[in-house]
Amino acid sequence: MDFKTFLEHFDTIAEAPNGIPKLRSLILDLAVRGKLVPQSSEDEPAQDLLSRIAAVRKELVQKGVRGLPTTTSSTDDLNELPCGWQWVKVGNLTQKLGAGSTPKGGKQVYVNLGIKFIRSQNVWDDGLWLEGIAYISPEIHQKMNNTIVQPGDVLLNITGASIGRSALIPLNFDEANVSQHVAIVRPILREMNQWIHLYLISPMTFKNIMDVQVGISREGLSMTRLKDFFIPLPPLAEQKQIVEKVDELMSLCDRLQAAKQTRDTLRQKLRGSAIDSLMNAQTDEELQKGWAIVRDNWVELSQSPEDVGDLRRSVLQLAVQGKLVLQNPEDEAASTLLSKIQAEKVRLIKDGKIKTSKSVPPTGLVDMPFALPSNWEWAHLEMLVEVITKGSSPKWQGVNYVTPNSGGVLFITSENVRNFILDVSEPKYVETKFNEIEPRSILQKKDFLMNIVGASIGRTAMYELDEVANINQAVCLIRLINTLPLLDYAYMLLFFNSAVCVNFMFDKQVDNARANLSMGNIAKFPIPLPPLAEQKRIVAKVDELMQMCDRLEESLRQSQQWAEALAASAINHLTI
Repeated sequence: MDFKTFLEHFDTIAEAPNGIPKLRSLILDLAVRGKLVPQSSEDEPAQDLLSRIAAVRKELVQKGVRGLPTTTSSTDDLNELPCGWQWVKVGNLTQKLGAGSTPKGGKQVYVNLGIKFIRSQNVWDDGLWLEGIAYISPEIHQKMNNTIVQPGDVLLNITGASIGRSALIPLNFDEANVSQHVAIVRPILREMNQWIHLYLISPMTFKNIMDVQVGISREGLSMTRLKDFFIPLPPLAEQKQIVEKVDELMSLCDRLQAAKQTRDTLRQKLRGSAIDSLMNAQTDEELQKGWAIVRDNWVELSQSPEDVGDLRRSVLQLAVQGKLVLQNPEDEAASTLLSKIQAEKVRLIKDGKIKTSKSVPPTGLVDMPFALPSNWEWAHLEMLVEVITKGSSPKWQGVNYVTPNSGGVLFITSENVRNFILDVSEPKYVETKFNEIEPRSILQKKDFLMNIVGASIGRTAMYELDEVANINQAVCLIRLINTLPLLDYAYMLLFFNSAVCVNFMFDKQVDNARANLSMGNIAKFPIPLPPLAEQKRIVAKVDELMQMCDRLEESLRQSQQWAEALAASAINHLTI
């Protein structure tokens, strides 16, 4: 493979999802396998370089340098290398290979100004990040003299999430110590430090590190294991050529990434502008024009299927604001509809079918979120419902979970309640006595289930199963007054999952540290109530537009898959 061939595939890989990181990884992989620059028969072969390294190593031993890594040189079952290269263990190339240490007292001994103390958060593949670096006193520095770095050293993170990150110490660096999470890799020949650094940040080394870490807990990389890692060693002249070529290609990646970020930012702004044109439409003509812009340009305005989520949220927002379909003056006004609902609620209370509640009249709403069409009405949720309640914990009630085939009660938790969808693909069951203990939260068909605790707050679905079920304390049950019927369940589900409702939920949560809605706050949800006929038209329009969103998502997904397939083919072609 020549450099021209590599460049021909650059754009194909870069434009794929996560393409530029893949390019960077590919560059490093090709570099350490000798496929990035041509070999020259005039270069001093690696075997001669190893002889020179051995001679310098011998001199160091004669001078009394102690602690030099020792290892064997078996090269069984290793991949074939280019002509002039040689497999060698890391320990045979280094005069120091050791982890740092933490001063006694830990962070409490840090000082405002002193000797730099390099920790894993300071070590990055593209260099040291000294912002926020810790300092230790000169006295502690001298006590930890075995952890002092020198200019030209290579540092490697050997524990934790950043394991495998590596940085070169600049030649003009003054002095510092390293923590126990960082290893010092000091080559016998300092002019080899860039090649060793390149090897350490390559996919080859990262795989080696992942392979040898101990157990599931990933205890870290020991120096005993590191010194026995095999490193492919090119002639010294070729090492320098490879490093220069890697720098050149990484700079090209930087420029591609900057250009991509600029395009993505512009695309995001244009997408936001297109959505704003929808949200701010004042007439049906403006709304239709806005939809045409979105429909005809969304693929260009979006980069991934996830971007269509912005459009879906806008559809719901427009729906509950009365901006999605035309109002019909012949529709029965929502005020009349609300009066019928209240009359039905009074009847149900009188008949003893539901409990008395403190209904709030329409004029009781204050600080309405937005203006409604003239034939709509604001209503508190409690004006529209038979009951608002929540479940309980089986543990609190002394009830056990049982197997699905044991005749227990289906038990719904917040994990089952998704946006619009009740997911019971992995059902849970509790003993039947739970229904006797908590009869108020036994579910009926068409009950709304809303998550009211934790990170999933705001997700709402409808219960439409024939199976007897109950709920836990993290799920709220909302049962509408709809015996006539007077409300469209699908419209209410749209509202509960809209930004209007979700934002209200977060405004009213009891504890900002952990979202937790009370039944009282839920009862006060402001509901934008259209005429019943318009509710049905809104649902039909939302269904139509959500199908459009489905098609846009699928188109973007196919584009991504095609780009990924092209990139994978290019990478495979380059690595053969």
